[in-house]
Amino acid sequence: MTVSRVLNGHPNIRDATRDRVLQAIQELNYTRSAIARALATRRAMRIGVLVDSAVEYGPSSTARAFERAARAAGYAITTATTPGEPDATVDDAAISAVSRDVDALCVIAPRASSLELVQRREAGVPTVLITPEPHPVFATVGVDQQLGALLAVNHLLSLGHREIVHLGGPLDWYDARARAQGWRVAMEQAGLAPKHLAQGDWTSDSGYAFARRMDLAKTTALFAANDQMALGAIHGLVDRGVSVPREMSVLGFDDVPDARHYLPPLTTVRQDFAALGATALEVLVESICGDIASRHAAVEPHLIERGSTGPVRPA
Repeated sequence: MTVSRVLNGHPNIRDATRDRVLQAIQELNYTRSAIARALATRRAMRIGVLVDSAVEYGPSSTARAFERAARAAGYAITTATTPGEPDATVDDAAISAVSRDVDALCVIAPRASSLELVQRREAGVPTVLITPEPHPVFATVGVDQQLGALLAVNHLLSLGHREIVHLGGPLDWYDARARAQGWRVAMEQAGLAPKHLAQGDWTSDSGYAFARRMDLAKTTALFAANDQMALGAIHGLVDRGVSVPREMSVLGFDDVPDARHYLPPLTTVRQDFAALGATALEVLVESICGDIASRHAAVEPHLIERGSTGPVRPA
């Protein structure tokens, strides 16, 4: 009984007793039983996770990070996913399956089309959306995508680049929109016109195809909206006889595990998925405990400088 009171923050526990219990917990590597907690709190100790476009790096990494944080806190996970095809969206059956017999719901829906369906459904449990944009009803958590793009473009500007093309992701994706907006803002803050915007589909093939056709006379640097497109772009440029970074700087976004092994190693923007998962769980637990006020928590990205960017070439 005393251990339970300490773990649940009961006020009528002497400091000396609390210290002894916490020390014993640490020494014994004690973990509270999820079943016991469920019985005591009348909760299922289960969280539903709905993942749209689960094959893509961002959603899959976010889901893994959230699940690790939730399991470490004693929660079981029920997951439903949708594939990455452009016309595949979250459906009612998936929402119903993942929101049944859970204490809360975490929705990783990076595309506007899928999030719109989730918003029309009443999950009936506390819900957090993982998205870079605040929502008027739901609590939201997301990496500050616009800040990441600002970091990327400002890095290129600091190297003397003024003609910077942005190869964006699909415009149905909130992250792609925010990264494109960050590119525009950074260029405008530098007194430059953000006039070179292209469209990709997250794949290396789309990066390669763009690099094969891009006007080399009108740009000195390429900011790709993800690392896969940056990889394809480097391949396309090399096939055209363009040296990276001596003749063209290339910068990505995500910091995938292989980015440091690209040739040259890729300068990119790192998303802290571990922090994103932990923050989303924290917000969701607060909602389970009754703090359901809508709010947005932003996770800060970081620029990782490697060998694919360098000073602008002489005119």
